[in-house]
Amino acid sequence: MRQILFAGAIGLFLTLVGTPLLIKLLARKGYGQFIRDDGPRTHGSKKGTPTMGGIAFILATIIAYLLAKVITGEDIRYSGILVLFLMAGMGLVGFLDDYIKIVKQRSLGLRAKAKMAGQLIVGIAFAVLSLQFADSRGNTPASTRLSFVEDFGWSIGPVLFCVWALFMILAMSNGVNLTDGLDGLATGASVMVFGAYTFIGLWQFQESCANADNLTNPSACFEVRDPLDLAVVAAALMGACFGFLWWNTSPAKIFMGDTGSLALGGALAGLAILSRTEFLLAILGGLFVMITMSVVIQVGSFKMTGKRVFRMAPLQHHFELKGWSEVLVVVRFWIIQGMCVIVGLGLFYAGWAAKK
Repeated sequence: MRQILFAGAIGLFLTLVGTPLLIKLLARKGYGQFIRDDGPRTHGSKKGTPTMGGIAFILATIIAYLLAKVITGEDIRYSGILVLFLMAGMGLVGFLDDYIKIVKQRSLGLRAKAKMAGQLIVGIAFAVLSLQFADSRGNTPASTRLSFVEDFGWSIGPVLFCVWALFMILAMSNGVNLTDGLDGLATGASVMVFGAYTFIGLWQFQESCANADNLTNPSACFEVRDPLDLAVVAAALMGACFGFLWWNTSPAKIFMGDTGSLALGGALAGLAILSRTEFLLAILGGLFVMITMSVVIQVGSFKMTGKRVFRMAPLQHHFELKGWSEVLVVVRFWIIQGMCVIVGLGLFYAGWAAKK
């Protein structure tokens, strides 16, 4: 528990104090946001706002995790390192994308193939490594079985697992990227999901099968490699994003950019895969799924019928064009995300209670 508290507090402190320093550095170098011409007209005022702010919470999360380990004297675990690796790797791909947008003034950043290649390299490395490092009970960080609130069904094998893990990583990283269109929207939504994973990791640790002899009902235990370590990483992310939100909320002083959105999506997918809650992530991160689906529906409808379902996609811009203020859209979408987290945690608890 002390690890979780230290990680969250340190992550919060570092981004509260460190983000304004990053803002000054980025502003001095002229690394401002490039606004696309086809976006909402009200976004023109955002041009030049420092971007690549994801650097702040990526570094803060890594430092918070490591300091929490040093302060408490606890060992670093493979599961935590793997999630941090996935977050940092995806963040690096996003950083290159942002850098090209700014330096070359090319609104689309990295070429699609190059961006995809970077994501695939990081994702495959994570998937392969997550099936290594078995503990004394034979558990690796990830499992080749699918999961909802725990593993179910038969093993899909290492190859299909890698494909499945890649799908989750790409879906979540791009989902957060699409959501990051309004000040504070993706950051605030991510805080809620990381908070949920802090709770899930702590609960799984308390009800771990490794401690089955001390449980009142061993049949209801969780077979997860390093649940407490995942909770520490989630807490560090929650604190770091919460501190970043202070500067990212409307009117934003800094944007996370693809550096941040790809990193957050990767971290969410990594936490879901290693905590054995893969399908549950679709509910816990319901806002990201909803916004991603709005783009799929818009593109599909236009290609098949030549008509658009929404005034603009992603969905948040549809409501902006309907006359909602940016703050109104963000707060109402946060409420939706909060309800998704409540439902997801309710299902998680119900799944555990059903085994008792």
